[in-house]
Amino acid sequence: MKHFATLFTTLFAVSFLFIATGRARLLADKWPQWRGTHRDGVWNETGIIDAFEGPDIPIRWRVPIGSGYSGPSVAEGRVYVTDRLTKPTQVERVHCFDWKTGEQLWTFTYECAYRIDYTAGPRATVTVHDGLAYALGAMGHLHCFNAATGEIVWQNNLGATYNIDMPTWGIASAPIVDEELLIVQIGGTPSACIVAFDRKTGAEKWKALDDKASYSAPILITQAGQRVLICWTGGHVAALNPQTGEVLWLYPFKPTRMEIGIATPVYYDNELFITDFFEGSLLLKLAPDKLAVELGWHRKGKDEQNTDALHSTMATPIREGDYIYGVDSYGELRCLDARNGDRIWEDLSAVPRARWSNIHFIRNDDKVWMFNERGELLITELSPEGLNVISRAKLIEPTRDQLNRRGGVTWAHPAFAYRHVFARNDNELVCASLAKNENPNKGD
Repeated sequence: MKHFATLFTTLFAVSFLFIATGRARLLADKWPQWRGTHRDGVWNETGIIDAFEGPDIPIRWRVPIGSGYSGPSVAEGRVYVTDRLTKPTQVERVHCFDWKTGEQLWTFTYECAYRIDYTAGPRATVTVHDGLAYALGAMGHLHCFNAATGEIVWQNNLGATYNIDMPTWGIASAPIVDEELLIVQIGGTPSACIVAFDRKTGAEKWKALDDKASYSAPILITQAGQRVLICWTGGHVAALNPQTGEVLWLYPFKPTRMEIGIATPVYYDNELFITDFFEGSLLLKLAPDKLAVELGWHRKGKDEQNTDALHSTMATPIREGDYIYGVDSYGELRCLDARNGDRIWEDLSAVPRARWSNIHFIRNDDKVWMFNERGELLITELSPEGLNVISRAKLIEPTRDQLNRRGGVTWAHPAFAYRHVFARNDNELVCASLAKNENPNKGD
Protein backbone atom coordinates (compact mmCIF):
# COMPACT_ATOMS: atom_id res chain seq x y z
CA MET A 1 0.00 0.00 0.00
CA LYS A 2 2.85 2.29 0.88
CA HIS A 3 4.38 1.53 -2.53
CA PHE A 4 1.17 2.62 -4.31
CA ALA A 5 0.96 5.76 -2.19
CA THR A 6 4.52 6.68 -3.15
CA LEU A 7 3.82 5.91 -6.81
CA PHE A 8 0.66 8.03 -6.73
CA THR A 9 2.53 10.93 -5.15
CA THR A 10 5.26 10.71 -7.78
CA LEU A 11 2.79 10.57 -10.65
CA PHE A 12 0.85 13.50 -9.21
CA ALA A 13 4.05 15.55 -8.91
CA VAL A 14 5.12 14.72 -12.45
CA SER A 15 1.65 15.55 -13.80
CA PHE A 16 1.58 18.82 -11.90
CA LEU A 17 5.03 19.72 -13.21
CA PHE A 18 3.98 18.90 -16.77
CA ILE A 19 0.83 20.99 -16.47
CA ALA A 20 2.65 23.86 -14.81
CA THR A 21 5.49 23.96 -17.33
CA GLY A 22 3.06 23.51 -20.20
CA ARG A 23 1.02 26.42 -18.91
CA ALA A 24 4.19 28.48 -18.47
CA ARG A 25 5.12 27.81 -22.06
CA LEU A 26 1.63 28.77 -23.18
CA LEU A 27 1.68 32.00 -21.23
CA ALA A 28 5.23 32.96 -22.25
CA ASP A 29 4.30 33.85 -25.79
CA LYS A 30 6.75 34.44 -28.61
CA TRP A 31 6.41 36.53 -31.77
CA PRO A 32 8.39 34.56 -34.35
CA GLN A 33 7.07 36.15 -37.53
CA TRP A 34 4.88 38.84 -39.05
CA ARG A 35 1.89 39.56 -36.76
CA GLY A 36 2.75 36.80 -34.30
CA THR A 37 2.69 33.03 -34.12
CA HIS A 38 -0.35 32.57 -36.39
CA ARG A 39 -0.12 35.85 -38.36
CA ASP A 40 -3.38 36.99 -36.82
CA GLY A 41 -2.20 39.80 -34.54
CA VAL A 42 -3.15 37.84 -31.42
CA TRP A 43 -1.02 38.05 -28.26
CA ASN A 44 -2.02 35.36 -25.78
CA GLU A 45 0.03 36.18 -22.68
CA THR A 46 -1.61 36.85 -19.33
CA GLY A 47 -0.32 38.92 -16.40
CA ILE A 48 -0.33 42.07 -18.52
CA ILE A 49 -0.85 45.59 -17.16
CA ASP A 50 -4.36 47.07 -17.28
CA ALA A 51 -3.17 50.66 -17.70
CA PHE A 52 0.04 52.69 -18.05
CA GLU A 53 1.39 54.48 -15.00
CA GLY A 54 2.32 57.67 -16.81
CA PRO A 55 2.52 59.43 -20.18
CA ASP A 56 5.76 57.62 -21.12
CA ILE A 57 6.44 53.89 -20.97
CA PRO A 58 9.69 53.06 -19.07
CA ILE A 59 12.22 51.48 -21.41
CA ARG A 60 14.03 48.32 -20.27
CA TRP A 61 16.73 48.67 -22.94
CA ARG A 62 17.40 50.45 -26.20
CA VAL A 63 20.00 49.75 -28.91
CA PRO A 64 20.95 51.82 -31.94
CA ILE A 65 19.99 50.50 -35.38
CA GLY A 66 19.58 51.96 -38.86
CA SER A 67 16.37 52.71 -40.72
CA GLY A 68 13.78 50.22 -41.93
CA TYR A 69 10.10 49.40 -42.16
CA SER A 70 10.48 45.82 -40.92
CA GLY A 71 9.14 45.02 -37.48
CA PRO A 72 11.06 42.91 -34.95
CA SER A 73 10.42 39.22 -34.37
CA VAL A 74 11.09 37.39 -31.09
CA ALA A 75 11.79 33.70 -30.48
CA GLU A 76 13.90 31.48 -28.19
CA GLY A 77 15.11 34.44 -26.14
CA ARG A 78 16.32 36.42 -29.14
CA VAL A 79 15.09 39.51 -31.03
CA TYR A 80 15.62 39.86 -34.79
CA VAL A 81 15.35 42.98 -36.91
CA THR A 82 16.70 44.26 -40.24
CA ASP A 83 17.90 47.71 -41.26
CA ARG A 84 19.79 49.71 -43.91
CA LEU A 85 22.83 51.96 -44.04
CA THR A 86 23.79 54.15 -47.01
CA LYS A 87 27.35 55.18 -46.07
CA PRO A 88 30.05 54.40 -46.99
CA THR A 89 28.12 51.95 -49.21
CA GLN A 90 24.51 50.84 -49.42
CA VAL A 91 24.02 47.78 -47.25
CA GLU A 92 21.21 45.84 -45.61
CA ARG A 93 21.81 44.24 -42.21
CA VAL A 94 20.21 41.47 -40.17
CA HIS A 95 20.61 41.77 -36.38
CA CYS A 96 20.03 39.41 -33.46
CA PHE A 97 19.84 40.67 -29.87
CA ASP A 98 19.39 39.09 -26.45
CA TRP A 99 15.80 39.81 -25.44
CA LYS A 100 16.60 40.54 -21.78
CA THR A 101 19.56 42.88 -22.18
CA GLY A 102 19.64 44.08 -25.79
CA GLU A 103 23.16 42.68 -26.15
CA GLN A 104 23.95 42.10 -29.81
CA LEU A 105 24.44 38.37 -30.37
CA TRP A 106 25.24 38.57 -34.07
CA THR A 107 24.82 40.74 -37.13
CA PHE A 108 25.17 40.11 -40.86
CA THR A 109 25.81 42.80 -43.48
CA TYR A 110 25.60 42.58 -47.26
CA GLU A 111 25.79 45.14 -50.07
CA CYS A 112 22.43 46.09 -51.52
CA ALA A 113 21.87 49.02 -53.88
CA TYR A 114 18.26 50.20 -53.86
CA ARG A 115 16.37 50.95 -57.08
CA ILE A 116 13.01 51.51 -55.44
CA ASP A 117 10.97 54.35 -53.94
CA TYR A 118 10.81 54.94 -50.17
CA THR A 119 14.35 53.85 -49.41
CA ALA A 120 14.30 53.71 -45.59
CA GLY A 121 15.22 50.04 -45.50
CA PRO A 122 14.00 46.42 -45.53
CA ARG A 123 10.27 45.80 -45.25
CA ALA A 124 9.75 42.14 -44.41
CA THR A 125 9.80 40.89 -40.82
CA VAL A 126 12.29 38.07 -40.17
CA THR A 127 10.58 34.67 -39.92
CA VAL A 128 12.01 32.34 -37.24
CA HIS A 129 11.16 28.63 -37.28
CA ASP A 130 12.77 25.51 -35.82
CA GLY A 131 16.19 27.05 -35.22
CA LEU A 132 16.39 28.89 -38.54
CA ALA A 133 15.84 32.58 -39.27
CA TYR A 134 14.73 33.75 -42.72
CA ALA A 135 15.38 37.34 -43.80
CA LEU A 136 14.07 38.76 -47.09
CA GLY A 137 15.46 42.12 -48.18
CA ALA A 138 13.81 44.88 -50.16
CA MET A 139 15.63 43.99 -53.39
CA GLY A 140 14.98 40.26 -53.01
CA HIS A 141 18.04 38.99 -51.14
CA LEU A 142 16.89 35.92 -49.19
CA HIS A 143 19.07 34.54 -46.39
CA CYS A 144 18.55 31.54 -44.13
CA PHE A 145 20.58 31.75 -40.90
CA ASN A 146 21.25 29.52 -37.96
CA ALA A 147 19.03 31.54 -35.64
CA ALA A 148 21.40 31.23 -32.66
CA THR A 149 24.76 31.88 -34.32
CA GLY A 150 24.02 33.86 -37.48
CA GLU A 151 25.84 31.32 -39.63
CA ILE A 152 24.44 31.33 -43.19
CA VAL A 153 22.71 28.04 -43.99
CA TRP A 154 21.75 29.07 -47.52
CA GLN A 155 21.09 32.23 -49.54
CA ASN A 156 19.58 33.30 -52.84
CA ASN A 157 19.54 36.60 -54.70
CA LEU A 158 15.95 36.21 -55.86
CA GLY A 159 16.03 39.37 -57.97
CA ALA A 160 18.60 37.79 -60.25
CA THR A 161 17.39 34.19 -59.99
CA TYR A 162 13.76 34.98 -60.82
CA ASN A 163 14.00 38.19 -62.86
CA ILE A 164 11.69 39.98 -60.45
CA ASP A 165 9.30 42.58 -61.86
CA MET A 166 10.26 44.81 -58.94
CA PRO A 167 7.36 46.48 -57.13
CA THR A 168 7.59 50.27 -56.79
CA TRP A 169 8.46 49.99 -53.09
CA GLY A 170 10.45 46.76 -53.26
CA ILE A 171 9.84 43.31 -51.81
CA ALA A 172 7.81 43.54 -48.61
CA SER A 173 5.88 40.30 -48.11
CA ALA A 174 7.19 38.34 -45.12
CA PRO A 175 8.18 34.70 -45.84
CA ILE A 176 5.94 31.98 -44.41
CA VAL A 177 6.77 28.40 -43.40
CA ASP A 178 4.54 25.41 -44.09
CA GLU A 179 5.97 22.08 -42.96
CA GLU A 180 9.35 21.78 -44.76
CA LEU A 181 8.77 24.66 -47.17
CA LEU A 182 9.54 28.37 -47.05
CA ILE A 183 7.17 30.35 -49.27
CA VAL A 184 7.70 33.89 -50.56
CA GLN A 185 5.79 36.38 -52.71
CA ILE A 186 8.29 38.10 -55.01
CA GLY A 187 6.70 38.75 -58.43
CA GLY A 188 9.28 36.71 -60.35
CA THR A 189 8.97 36.13 -64.10
CA PRO A 190 7.81 34.06 -65.75
CA SER A 191 5.19 32.36 -63.55
CA ALA A 192 7.07 32.92 -60.29
CA CYS A 193 5.00 35.40 -58.34
CA ILE A 194 4.95 32.86 -55.48
CA VAL A 195 7.94 30.56 -54.95
CA ALA A 196 8.49 27.77 -52.42
CA PHE A 197 11.87 26.48 -51.26
CA ASP A 198 13.06 23.60 -49.13
CA ARG A 199 13.44 25.56 -45.93
CA LYS A 200 16.62 23.70 -44.89
CA THR A 201 18.51 23.65 -48.22
CA GLY A 202 17.04 26.46 -50.30
CA ALA A 203 16.22 24.15 -53.21
CA GLU A 204 13.26 25.34 -55.27
CA LYS A 205 10.19 23.13 -54.83
CA TRP A 206 7.54 24.97 -56.83
CA LYS A 207 6.55 28.32 -58.33
CA ALA A 208 3.18 29.70 -59.32
CA LEU A 209 1.24 32.60 -60.90
CA ASP A 210 2.13 35.19 -63.51
CA ASP A 211 0.97 38.08 -61.31
CA LYS A 212 3.02 41.02 -60.16
CA ALA A 213 3.77 41.01 -56.45
CA SER A 214 1.82 42.98 -53.90
CA TYR A 215 3.23 43.93 -50.50
CA SER A 216 0.78 41.74 -48.56
CA ALA A 217 1.97 38.77 -46.51
CA PRO A 218 0.40 35.34 -47.25
CA ILE A 219 -1.50 33.38 -44.61
CA LEU A 220 -2.44 29.73 -44.09
CA ILE A 221 -6.05 28.70 -43.47
CA THR A 222 -8.17 25.57 -43.61
CA GLN A 223 -10.93 25.32 -46.22
CA ALA A 224 -13.05 22.23 -46.82
CA GLY A 225 -10.72 20.29 -44.52
CA GLN A 226 -7.66 21.17 -46.58
CA ARG A 227 -4.70 23.39 -45.75
CA VAL A 228 -4.73 26.41 -48.07
CA LEU A 229 -2.22 29.19 -48.72
CA ILE A 230 -3.94 32.55 -49.27
CA CYS A 231 -1.93 35.10 -51.26
CA TRP A 232 -3.14 38.56 -52.22
CA THR A 233 -1.00 39.32 -55.27
CA GLY A 234 -0.96 42.27 -57.64
CA GLY A 235 -3.81 40.72 -59.61
CA HIS A 236 -5.75 38.19 -57.55
CA VAL A 237 -6.71 36.81 -54.23
CA ALA A 238 -5.28 33.34 -54.76
CA ALA A 239 -5.70 30.04 -52.95
CA LEU A 240 -2.84 27.58 -53.47
CA ASN A 241 -1.93 24.16 -52.22
CA PRO A 242 1.04 25.14 -50.01
CA GLN A 243 2.87 21.88 -50.67
CA THR A 244 2.60 21.82 -54.47
CA GLY A 245 1.70 25.33 -55.65
CA GLU A 246 -1.44 24.02 -57.35
CA VAL A 247 -3.97 26.80 -57.86
CA LEU A 248 -7.12 25.87 -55.96
CA TRP A 249 -9.08 29.00 -56.86
CA LEU A 250 -8.49 32.57 -58.02
CA TYR A 251 -10.56 35.70 -57.47
CA PRO A 252 -9.57 38.66 -59.70
CA PHE A 253 -8.80 41.88 -57.81
CA LYS A 254 -6.72 43.95 -60.18
CA PRO A 255 -5.75 47.50 -59.25
CA THR A 256 -7.16 50.33 -61.34
CA ARG A 257 -4.17 52.58 -60.60
CA MET A 258 -1.21 50.67 -59.13
CA GLU A 259 -0.29 47.70 -56.96
CA ILE A 260 -0.60 49.05 -53.44
CA GLY A 261 -1.99 46.10 -51.45
CA ILE A 262 -0.23 45.99 -48.08
CA ALA A 263 -2.69 44.84 -45.40
CA THR A 264 -2.79 41.11 -44.65
CA PRO A 265 -6.02 39.28 -45.61
CA VAL A 266 -8.24 38.72 -42.58
CA TYR A 267 -9.81 35.25 -42.30
CA TYR A 268 -12.86 34.57 -40.14
CA ASP A 269 -15.56 31.89 -40.33
CA ASN A 270 -15.09 31.02 -44.03
CA GLU A 271 -14.79 34.67 -45.03
CA LEU A 272 -11.79 36.68 -46.27
CA PHE A 273 -11.61 40.44 -45.93
CA ILE A 274 -9.23 42.48 -48.11
CA THR A 275 -8.74 46.25 -47.98
CA ASP A 276 -6.80 48.51 -50.35
CA PHE A 277 -6.01 52.24 -50.37
CA PHE A 278 -7.48 52.80 -53.84
CA GLU A 279 -9.73 49.77 -54.38
CA GLY A 280 -11.70 49.83 -51.11
CA SER A 281 -12.99 46.73 -49.33
CA LEU A 282 -13.60 43.22 -50.64
CA LEU A 283 -15.28 40.41 -48.70
CA LEU A 284 -15.08 36.92 -50.16
CA LYS A 285 -17.13 33.92 -49.03
CA LEU A 286 -15.28 30.60 -49.02
CA ALA A 287 -17.31 27.44 -49.54
CA PRO A 288 -17.00 25.27 -46.39
CA ASP A 289 -17.36 21.95 -48.22
CA LYS A 290 -15.35 22.50 -51.42
CA LEU A 291 -12.48 24.61 -52.71
CA ALA A 292 -14.50 27.46 -54.17
CA VAL A 293 -15.06 31.17 -53.56
CA GLU A 294 -17.70 33.77 -54.33
CA LEU A 295 -18.11 37.50 -53.83
CA GLY A 296 -19.76 38.64 -50.66
CA TRP A 297 -19.47 42.36 -51.33
CA HIS A 298 -17.08 44.98 -52.72
CA ARG A 299 -17.35 48.65 -51.82
CA LYS A 300 -15.21 51.48 -53.12
CA GLY A 301 -15.42 55.24 -52.75
CA LYS A 302 -14.90 57.73 -55.56
CA ASP A 303 -11.40 58.76 -54.39
CA GLU A 304 -8.98 58.44 -51.48
CA GLN A 305 -10.70 61.13 -49.41
CA ASN A 306 -14.26 60.18 -50.27
CA THR A 307 -14.15 56.53 -49.32
CA ASP A 308 -16.72 53.81 -48.74
CA ALA A 309 -16.37 51.01 -46.19
CA LEU A 310 -12.59 50.90 -45.61
CA HIS A 311 -9.69 52.05 -47.80
CA SER A 312 -6.74 50.93 -45.67
CA THR A 313 -3.11 51.65 -46.48
CA MET A 314 -0.90 49.55 -44.19
CA ALA A 315 -3.12 48.64 -41.26
CA THR A 316 -4.45 45.08 -41.17
CA PRO A 317 -8.00 45.23 -39.73
CA ILE A 318 -9.38 42.94 -37.06
CA ARG A 319 -12.63 40.99 -37.18
CA GLU A 320 -14.89 40.47 -34.17
CA GLY A 321 -18.01 38.50 -35.09
CA ASP A 322 -20.17 40.57 -37.41
CA TYR A 323 -17.90 43.62 -37.15
CA ILE A 324 -14.66 44.71 -38.79
CA TYR A 325 -12.42 47.40 -37.28
CA GLY A 326 -9.76 49.15 -39.34
CA VAL A 327 -8.06 52.38 -40.34
CA ASP A 328 -9.16 54.27 -43.44
CA SER A 329 -6.99 56.18 -45.91
CA TYR A 330 -6.45 59.26 -43.72
CA GLY A 331 -6.36 57.62 -40.30
CA GLU A 332 -10.08 57.36 -39.63
CA LEU A 333 -10.69 54.42 -37.29
CA ARG A 334 -13.89 52.73 -38.48
CA CYS A 335 -16.25 49.96 -37.51
CA LEU A 336 -17.97 48.16 -40.38
CA ASP A 337 -20.86 45.75 -40.51
CA ALA A 338 -19.15 42.66 -41.97
CA ARG A 339 -22.40 41.52 -43.56
CA ASN A 340 -22.53 44.38 -46.05
CA GLY A 341 -19.72 46.89 -45.40
CA ASP A 342 -21.95 49.58 -43.90
CA ARG A 343 -20.16 51.97 -41.61
CA ILE A 344 -21.28 51.72 -37.97
CA TRP A 345 -19.05 54.46 -36.59
CA GLU A 346 -15.89 56.49 -37.21
CA ASP A 347 -13.42 57.83 -34.64
CA LEU A 348 -10.60 60.35 -35.13
CA SER A 349 -8.97 60.17 -31.69
CA ALA A 350 -6.70 57.11 -32.04
CA VAL A 351 -4.21 58.68 -34.49
CA PRO A 352 -3.98 62.18 -36.03
CA ARG A 353 -5.64 62.55 -39.41
CA ALA A 354 -3.13 62.46 -42.28
CA ARG A 355 -2.63 60.67 -45.58
CA TRP A 356 -1.63 57.02 -44.87
CA SER A 357 -1.94 57.58 -41.10
CA ASN A 358 -1.50 54.19 -39.52
CA ILE A 359 -2.35 51.98 -36.53
CA HIS A 360 -1.30 48.37 -35.88
CA PHE A 361 -3.89 46.30 -33.96
CA ILE A 362 -2.97 43.55 -31.48
CA ARG A 363 -5.64 41.55 -29.67
CA ASN A 364 -4.95 40.43 -26.08
CA ASP A 365 -7.88 38.72 -24.36
CA ASP A 366 -10.79 41.18 -24.46
CA LYS A 367 -8.59 44.22 -25.13
CA VAL A 368 -7.19 45.61 -28.35
CA TRP A 369 -3.75 47.18 -28.12
CA MET A 370 -2.99 49.79 -30.75
CA PHE A 371 0.42 51.05 -31.82
CA ASN A 372 -0.04 54.23 -33.80
CA GLU A 373 2.34 56.06 -36.10
CA ARG A 374 3.12 58.65 -33.42
CA GLY A 375 4.87 55.92 -31.39
CA GLU A 376 2.03 55.61 -28.86
CA LEU A 377 0.56 52.45 -27.36
CA LEU A 378 -3.16 52.48 -26.60
CA ILE A 379 -5.03 49.91 -24.52
CA THR A 380 -8.58 49.91 -25.85
CA GLU A 381 -11.91 48.18 -26.14
CA LEU A 382 -13.68 48.01 -29.48
CA SER A 383 -17.38 47.38 -29.89
CA PRO A 384 -20.21 48.38 -32.23
CA GLU A 385 -20.92 51.14 -29.69
CA GLY A 386 -17.55 52.78 -30.26
CA LEU A 387 -13.90 53.07 -29.19
CA ASN A 388 -13.05 53.09 -25.48
CA VAL A 389 -9.45 54.17 -24.82
CA ILE A 390 -8.52 52.77 -21.41
CA SER A 391 -4.94 54.02 -21.32
CA ARG A 392 -2.42 55.67 -23.64
CA ALA A 393 1.34 56.31 -23.41
CA LYS A 394 4.38 57.09 -25.55
CA LEU A 395 6.70 54.19 -26.37
CA ILE A 396 9.09 55.49 -29.04
CA GLU A 397 9.66 58.69 -31.02
CA PRO A 398 8.65 59.05 -34.68
CA THR A 399 11.57 59.42 -37.13
CA ARG A 400 11.79 60.84 -40.62
CA ASP A 401 13.50 58.17 -42.74
CA GLN A 402 10.32 56.13 -43.17
CA LEU A 403 8.34 59.28 -44.03
CA ASN A 404 9.75 62.81 -44.02
CA ARG A 405 6.42 64.42 -43.23
CA ARG A 406 4.46 65.42 -40.11
CA GLY A 407 7.53 65.03 -37.92
CA GLY A 408 8.15 61.46 -38.98
CA VAL A 409 6.29 58.20 -38.31
CA THR A 410 6.60 54.80 -36.65
CA TRP A 411 5.22 52.48 -39.33
CA ALA A 412 7.00 49.23 -38.35
CA HIS A 413 4.82 46.66 -36.59
CA PRO A 414 5.90 46.02 -32.96
CA ALA A 415 6.38 42.56 -31.43
CA PHE A 416 4.78 41.35 -28.17
CA ALA A 417 6.53 38.54 -26.31
CA TYR A 418 7.67 37.57 -22.79
CA ARG A 419 5.21 40.18 -21.44
CA HIS A 420 7.23 42.89 -23.17
CA VAL A 421 6.84 45.02 -26.26
CA PHE A 422 9.62 45.46 -28.83
CA ALA A 423 9.42 48.40 -31.23
CA ARG A 424 11.74 50.18 -33.67
CA ASN A 425 12.06 53.47 -35.46
CA ASP A 426 14.84 54.60 -37.82
CA ASN A 427 17.34 55.12 -34.99
CA GLU A 428 16.77 52.48 -32.33
CA LEU A 429 15.14 49.28 -31.18
CA VAL A 430 13.50 49.44 -27.74
CA CYS A 431 12.13 46.92 -25.26
CA ALA A 432 9.64 47.76 -22.50
CA SER A 433 7.91 45.63 -19.88
CA LEU A 434 4.12 45.31 -19.97
CA ALA A 435 3.96 42.86 -17.06
CA LYS A 436 1.99 43.51 -13.90
CA ASN A 437 3.94 44.08 -10.68
CA GLU A 438 7.33 44.10 -12.34
CA ASN A 439 10.27 46.46 -12.18
CA PRO A 440 10.37 47.53 -15.84
CA ASN A 441 14.15 47.70 -15.92
CA LYS A 442 15.09 44.24 -14.68
CA GLY A 443 13.81 40.73 -14.07
CA ASP A 444 11.93 38.33 -16.33
